[in-house]
Order: sequence, then C-alpha cells, then structure tokens
Amino acid sequence: MSTKTLKLLMVLVLISFFTTGCYYCAAKKEMKSAEKLLSELKKEGGAKLVPYEYCSAENFLEVSKGEFGDNDFKQAKEFATRSKSAAETGLTQVKKKK
Repeated sequence: MSTKTLKLLMVLVLISFFTTGCYYCAAKKEMKSAEKLLSELKKEGGAKLVPYEYCSAENFLEVSKGEFGDNDFKQAKEFATRSKSAAETGLTQVKKKK
C-alpha cells in the first residue's frame, strides 16, 4: 500500500471515529454520574421514602454494568441514563417529602 493511500485511510478512520462518538467513554461517564446520584439518593433515605425510583435506579445501573461488561457500550449508556433519570426523580420527590 502506498503512503498516500495509507494516510487517506487513516484520515477516514479518524473521521468516522469522531463522527460516531466514543460510546465507551460516554457510557463510563454516564455510569459514574448514575452511581453518584444513586449514592446520594441512598443517603437521603430514598430506599424507604421513594422505593420505586430507588429500585428502578439501582436495577437500571446493574443492567448498565452488565451491558458494559458485554462490551455493548451503547446499551450501557442508555441504561445508565435511565438510572440517572430515576435517581434524579427520586431525589426530587425526597426533597418534596422532607
């Protein structure tokens, strides 16, 4: 392969990588955020005050970790986002009850 062809191929690979995004990084970041919110919800007594939201957040995070372990980063990110949303809803409801 000539150097011109190789350079063109490398540029195309980089462009496709940047346009599709890095699901690994995005999933990891979303999972960390969901874990933080779930921890905060637990500290606020979410397990007793808002059990549905707490269990949903916890279960979505577990599924996210499983998908991440199976290298399905897109699904892992989606489940982590759901976990985060459930935890945020739970925190909002806990603050209303207090």
